Amino acid sequence: MTPRLTRRRVLLSLAGLGAAGIGGLEAGVLPGRTRVHTALGLTGDDGVVPDVPAGPVISGTFESAARRTTVGWSVVYPHGRRPGAALPVVLVLHGRGGDHTSAINDLGIDKYLTETVRSGTPPFALATVDGGRDSYWHRRATGEDPQRMLTAELLPLLAKRGLLVDRYGVLGWSMGGYGALLAARESGQPGGADRENGQQGGGDRESGRRVVAAGALSPALWATVGDTAPGAFDGAADFAAYGIEPGHLENVALRIDCGRDDPFAGAVRDLRGGLTAEGGIQPGAHTAGYWRRMLPEQLRFLGGRLGNR
Repeated sequence: MTPRLTRRRVLLSLAGLGAAGIGGLEAGVLPGRTRVHTALGLTGDDGVVPDVPAGPVISGTFESAARRTTVGWSVVYPHGRRPGAALPVVLVLHGRGGDHTSAINDLGIDKYLTETVRSGTPPFALATVDGGRDSYWHRRATGEDPQRMLTAELLPLLAKRGLLVDRYGVLGWSMGGYGALLAARESGQPGGADRENGQQGGGDRESGRRVVAAGALSPALWATVGDTAPGAFDGAADFAAYGIEPGHLENVALRIDCGRDDPFAGAVRDLRGGLTAEGGIQPGAHTAGYWRRMLPEQLRFLGGRLGNR
């Protein structure tokens, strides 16, 4: 039976490594880096959902022509605000395997929203939606187009409910973090990547709506198509068409955070190097605990940008 890795065992092991061993560990040379860092408390504390009342949540479904399926959605209001309030909105994009309920069920984002507004950030709402379990939030070879669903279907639905959608924010984690950056890219390019392919794209420039702020937690970014997760892209051409480059995001306020021990940290660090973006690389791994820890800063950033009208 494999012995259980305890903090004491790790400390004793590291004591024998010497300076060269510790250097190798920090460089990611030694195997099991994330496990070791977790045992040593070097990945940071998990975020704790605040003990505050959640605001109203309304939910529903619609038949999405863009996604070719029935899509679930929810709107989350801060405590003290009623459904129908004329508030700016942040679209919340879930990670792989998630759906529109994940932001509340996994991250407690409804209570974080209340805490953010109580701390002085101008009030805003959050809108979550089903993007597909592994769509990676971009048009696929099947014709499914989550970005077009956001702009052509979800935003009009939110507008009918009184939310202010001319200037909106977007937030996501992991797969959804990539999706948030892609939404920012598409908002700034008429037709987006699909324009280059002779297709109608997800950009929403003609309606006058645009992403003014994007927040990404541990965005799923890769340097080459060979590194990508199975099913994330429909081949090399798809990867090239929907890549994220610094020049794509010049007109959007950005906050991008990633844990140092996250497998996406290298690609995130490279992207951040070419951008002006808040956030950074902090102690942490690819976990809900890290995302909860970073949510307060992300929500304050987004709410502050939306409140600056």
